[in-house]
Amino acid sequence: MKCACVRECVCISLIAYQMAASSLDAEAAAAGQQDKAGSGSYTTAATAHQIDTDSWQQVGVLLVVGFNCAYVLSFSNLMMAPLGWGWGIACLLFIGAASWYANWLLAGLHVIDGQRFIRYRDLMGFVFGRKMYYITWFLQFITLILGNMGFILLGGRALKAIHAEFSSSHSPARLQWFIAATGFVYFAFAYFVPTISAMRNWLATSAALTVAYDVALIVILIKDGKSNKQKDYNVHGTQAEKVFGAFGAIAAILVCNTSGLLPEIQSTLRKPVVSNMRRALLLQYTAGAAVYYGISVAGYWAYGAAVSEYLPGQLSGPSWATVLINATAFLQSIVSQHLFTVPIHEALDTQMQRLEEGMFSRYNLGRRLLARGLVFGANAFVTALFPFMGDFVNLFGSFVLFPLTFMFPSMVVLKIQGKDEAGRWNRIWHWSIIVASSVLSVVTTAAAVRLIVHNASVYHFFADM
Repeated sequence: MKCACVRECVCISLIAYQMAASSLDAEAAAAGQQDKAGSGSYTTAATAHQIDTDSWQQVGVLLVVGFNCAYVLSFSNLMMAPLGWGWGIACLLFIGAASWYANWLLAGLHVIDGQRFIRYRDLMGFVFGRKMYYITWFLQFITLILGNMGFILLGGRALKAIHAEFSSSHSPARLQWFIAATGFVYFAFAYFVPTISAMRNWLATSAALTVAYDVALIVILIKDGKSNKQKDYNVHGTQAEKVFGAFGAIAAILVCNTSGLLPEIQSTLRKPVVSNMRRALLLQYTAGAAVYYGISVAGYWAYGAAVSEYLPGQLSGPSWATVLINATAFLQSIVSQHLFTVPIHEALDTQMQRLEEGMFSRYNLGRRLLARGLVFGANAFVTALFPFMGDFVNLFGSFVLFPLTFMFPSMVVLKIQGKDEAGRWNRIWHWSIIVASSVLSVVTTAAAVRLIVHNASVYHFFADM
């Protein structure tokens, strides 16, 4: 079932791989843009997108609203229900703190030996060579493609729920029509708002939409939780199901905390880029985490083990409240999904467009139309083919985000410091991170594959969920 999804990721990544073979050399040759950073200068690779333009407050708000996206409507089911109260809260806090540290560490690697790395793959290629450049490229593309499919699916489900409220027969059209509509809306936004920096004009609207559906959701969850006297907080299933479910939940918790594209986001910041990125991360892991963790815990408290994988479908509130939550979540996701897809767009734009011309030149508009159409057309089709929400979250959280978030930053630190400079305990610390995250990546990926196999036996192609 999900093999076709992975095949699409592989196909697109292979296209990117061929582009990368030439782009690695092209980026190195084009890296001549001199800039000042603190006490010295550094070089920055060529890109079609803006860099050095945004304040840390802007990026911080972008991270807060980006991670408080429509995915939070599924986190109670994906993160809390398989773990229960004790392990659930412990894993939320531990993985959140670990993700904060790992991203704080990665932010400090943005400039090495006079080179500023605006792409994760450039950093890994510089430190470890061409092979790691391609591996990082491939892993990031899988992350972003699968994440975008999850956004498209969530948007389609929100539109279907709205349609059901206004349908006299309460038999809305198939989910696939709403997935197609969502893909088109996402495409249009990505076309006319092509870069991360260009999102600044949409942040206030996105923040207002986030507050709207979060407040409405919390109010109804509190109401339902108080009226629900038969809540069951036990973790159900066989011992094997409990174990695999727990590891799947750990992968989902990682997804809600990190993205695997921090250097790309950091590239938009003004100097000093390291301290500004760390300020933005502080905002995400305090104010931002308080909200998406709060929604996740409140949903589990209200419904217990029976919490739905899509909270709006379980709410007992009035019809207008359900419409409000679904509508605001859909509109907010238009902005959020763009943050997590921009690195794909940047790679394609840098290769396909004329860098000496503006983003809105006639030639570049035509090339961007082709690139955005390819990405969203393929993603919307595969999402319509396999509309299973948990698969998207668990798979890219386990297989990809553990290496990108934990393994690679520690590998870079060990490599650039060397044995003499790193010190014994520092080496032990980072090797412990590498080994632990590798083990977690393997076992959580096994849990995600098990979920995929289960859904393959239950659902058919183009299932109307």
